[in-house]
Amino acid sequence: MYLLLRNQVLEMFDHAYQNYMDHAYPADELMPLTCRGRVRGLEPSRGDIDDALGKFSLTLIDTLDTLALLNKTVEFEEAVRRVVADVRLDNDIVVSVFETNIRVLGGLLGGHSMAVMLKESGRMVWYQDELLHMAKDLGLRLLPAFNTSSGLPYPRVNLRYGVRGPETRTGTETDTCTACAGTIILEFAALSRFTGDPTFEAHARRALDFLWEKRQRNSNLVGTTINIHSGEWVRRDSGVGAGIDSYYEYLMKAYILLGDDRFLQRFNTHYASIMKYISQPPLLLDVHIHKPLLPARTWMDSLLAFFPGLQVLKGDIRPAIETHEMLYQVTKKHNFLPEAFTTDYRVHWAQHPLRPEFAESTLLATRDPYYLEVGRTILENLNRFARVPCGFAAMKDVRTGSHEDRMDSFFLAEMFKYLFLLFAEEDDLPFNVEDYVFTTEAHLLPLSLSTASNSQAGEELDDSNFEWTCPNTRLLFPDPAFPRNLREPIRSAVDKSCPRPTTHREPGMGRPPLRAQDFMANNPEHLELLRRMGVSLIHLKDGRVQLVQHATQAVSAIAAEDGMRFMQEMMELSSQQQKEQLPPRAVQIVSHPFFGRVVLTAGPAQFGLDLFKSSSGVRGFVTVAEPYNGCSELSNGEIVAGRIALLQRGQCMFAEKARHIHKAGAIGGIVIDDNEGSSSDTAPLFQMAGDGRNTDDVTLPLLFLFHKEGNILLEALKEYREVEVLLSDKARDRGETLSKTDKYPSSMGFPSCIMLQRSYLLDCSTVEKDHTSSASLEPVDQSQVTTQEQTTDDSVLGQESVQPAEGLGSYVSVDVGEEPAVDGDSSSQSVDSLMADWQEDLEAFKQMEKDEL
Repeated sequence: MYLLLRNQVLEMFDHAYQNYMDHAYPADELMPLTCRGRVRGLEPSRGDIDDALGKFSLTLIDTLDTLALLNKTVEFEEAVRRVVADVRLDNDIVVSVFETNIRVLGGLLGGHSMAVMLKESGRMVWYQDELLHMAKDLGLRLLPAFNTSSGLPYPRVNLRYGVRGPETRTGTETDTCTACAGTIILEFAALSRFTGDPTFEAHARRALDFLWEKRQRNSNLVGTTINIHSGEWVRRDSGVGAGIDSYYEYLMKAYILLGDDRFLQRFNTHYASIMKYISQPPLLLDVHIHKPLLPARTWMDSLLAFFPGLQVLKGDIRPAIETHEMLYQVTKKHNFLPEAFTTDYRVHWAQHPLRPEFAESTLLATRDPYYLEVGRTILENLNRFARVPCGFAAMKDVRTGSHEDRMDSFFLAEMFKYLFLLFAEEDDLPFNVEDYVFTTEAHLLPLSLSTASNSQAGEELDDSNFEWTCPNTRLLFPDPAFPRNLREPIRSAVDKSCPRPTTHREPGMGRPPLRAQDFMANNPEHLELLRRMGVSLIHLKDGRVQLVQHATQAVSAIAAEDGMRFMQEMMELSSQQQKEQLPPRAVQIVSHPFFGRVVLTAGPAQFGLDLFKSSSGVRGFVTVAEPYNGCSELSNGEIVAGRIALLQRGQCMFAEKARHIHKAGAIGGIVIDDNEGSSSDTAPLFQMAGDGRNTDDVTLPLLFLFHKEGNILLEALKEYREVEVLLSDKARDRGETLSKTDKYPSSMGFPSCIMLQRSYLLDCSTVEKDHTSSASLEPVDQSQVTTQEQTTDDSVLGQESVQPAEGLGSYVSVDVGEEPAVDGDSSSQSVDSLMADWQEDLEAFKQMEKDEL
């Protein structure tokens, strides 16, 4: 069973990593909703979060040792070559010292450790410490930040110019967080010991020494923010979460890696105070360092989720079980740990940026099957709620399931290491992980860097503070029911405080809920799932589909939650589609007596031949397919062969129509809207999506015409029998559209085109004067495309042509079989009036041609 979970972890990693490489590299991070890379300066600023980005392919460097641990040796070697060849570290950019140290310096050192290990086993024999040279270069670029009287580093540094001078655009800060200054020692000490240059370790030790000296001597706690010049505490609240967390972690791990007993002594001193003042099992609540019995706040942040794992390393098992169980129950309640939650386990800050700390503690806990099931929950929730076509997206709100367009590098650096190690057997691992220490970013540093003893001679240690780690838990807790007895009251307390909906899984009856990108409107099972979630479909007269959710109509509370999540996903996909709007295409009637004067604006398809990439377009005579809807094999295939087929919208997927005419030998297709009176004058541009299957087999172009424009083409075919059109990305000059057999020359002095659409206006005078510039386009008014969201109990989504990755396009782009009510007389009158105006213009053109001749 756990073999399947291990393999699932590998598949998930491949999905995230390959999408980064395909859509984002060499950018620092992937934006998984819009399938592109995040480049600092090109995207709207997100404030301090962007300080992690330095235009140094952050995600690739952060992922190096993950590739090695997951047995992806070929990919690891290729990634190392890319980093060495492509990454530059001398960028004129201001970055966070803390983030750059743990992610980039740590990533380079972890990658170097893996490369050396592989080289020793006969692989990567070409490697000559290139990553280590880059790590030293980066370390030297970070060193100017430590040029302070206290030894605490500035929070930011310019990679090219340091911290002094106006060109650095930094160096004016006065405060830094405790973790920012205290989470340097592992990487800097490893760099010193790898290179033989003691400078880096000395600076990191000096910063740690200063923090230790500035602890509050009565409580033995440290504050959250400190002045880097005076050493005064700016924020005097103390906890184990954001702002302090990895300071405690690095004291313990510095002892493990470096063998210096002073780090363990300091850790144990702090830990005793944490358990005395901050720990209120299962809670961990911030206090004031000067008044440690006074709570500083009534909520906890998700970064403290690492602490149960650190307690396991310490050997303090009971509080680790209790706090981990509390975190697990909160996770089960909200699917992920909210960025912050209250003491009664409700959401305080609803975001979740796919943080790995809870998975880290789960790994360190034990191989007790209970914790393997916890890992399964983490894995399933990631796949169920965070997975998107281009990777995994951070949760914007764990309550609604909405996403944020970010996939931080730590997700690949940490999450997949922890999950893989949780489910892997010893034989699955390429090396013994017990020979390495994990940094706070899960980078692997070899314990061989440790010295036998680094204590200063003659220094007396206070052994009363020591509780040497790793007791035998079987002796401590001989009763196998002991952990369960600890967990049960915590589970009950969380449920009582914030009741969980019934465990009976609705609407999927045991299966995961329907995802927006999987939905197809002609699937009866999907429609039934929507009904159970309280979501109904309304077909509008213009062919659009509107989704409405009434939570009170859902079959259960959990089904209503699934419905809200489905609606939120739909809105995200709708917004994404509007951002990725394809330009319009043109259907130009080029045969006698039109000669390119009539141009109909057409909607594109997201499959088939891309006319934008075709310089000449596709030209051919049109014929009506039989059956007209194109939903089965054509009965007039011999006529359609070599021609452009006319099809009616509805009854089946657009891709299915394309496949049928393609099989008959057509060279292109035009789908005509079956909604009477629809027109490009008033409707937004319509795009046709696929059917959720691979559409690589469709190689012909398919365009969409609204009813009004489609009728013009049908009337022309009815009157002239043989009508030739040009399908292209834009209208062509008449000189380009006339063939050798066309009767009339292209040098007539009358207007050369009629553009029968208001949203995109063809400037005919431009075409006539300059044959190299054929069109001037004004974009569609996006205000016509609206998405609405009402209250939780009555959410409404107005859908135009939403095009997510797979399947959803069929929902918004196909008729599901309901024929709209049509007033035949009024509709006919409208079309007849239009055609009369068009015929009048055509007769005028004919008369002008006679006059010219």
